[in-house]
Amino acid sequence: MSDAAQPSAAEVRAAADAVKVALDRHLEAVERRSGDDDPAVYDAFNALAAAAEVYDELLYDRHDEVTPFEIPGAQDSLPPYSGPEEPNALSVLIRRDYAVAEPQRLLAQAQRLADLDPDGRDSDGTAVVGGSVHAALGAVFGEYEADEIASRHTEFGLEEGDSTLWVAAADELPEPGEWLGAPFDDADPQLVVCRFDVSAVFDEDELDGELGGLARDGS
Repeated sequence: MSDAAQPSAAEVRAAADAVKVALDRHLEAVERRSGDDDPAVYDAFNALAAAAEVYDELLYDRHDEVTPFEIPGAQDSLPPYSGPEEPNALSVLIRRDYAVAEPQRLLAQAQRLADLDPDGRDSDGTAVVGGSVHAALGAVFGEYEADEIASRHTEFGLEEGDSTLWVAAADELPEPGEWLGAPFDDADPQLVVCRFDVSAVFDEDELDGELGGLARDGS
């Protein structure tokens, strides 16, 4: 970054002062909280996170230095919980993204599955799998459960992208088949008890072998 584009020392100092003010306001909100889900605490937390992020960026741009702490950004935090106090049921919502990094490996795995399937052969006994990635994905995901694919994705020529898991509370289970037509339409962040994210935006060493958890208690 050129000197002309760098923030001034005064801008960095002002950002540091803003963090101090936001920290005091957050403590005041916590001390006056009216309950576990006090919106004033939630707002103060987000203000502190935003101020800390600005300070961290300016500090790095000006002095090539970082802060020794991390506060989750407002976009990563959950809104106040408004679900049942004593949930009788729960929903686990999972999304995992993959890139097809090695199509030939994926096609080879699908062909291997076809070779093992006596019903998947044409009239001359040749195993039929189809030559497209679309067909191969259908074969692989039709054979293996999602958790097994997550643990063995490299064997199938897939590369992990972002993933998230939400645990949402409910008063009771829905009627059988009720939501199958649109399984994610009722995903409500205010019913989420806890959430776990994995993303390339986090430090790689923090993600090695663990989830980047975002729980309501901030732990």
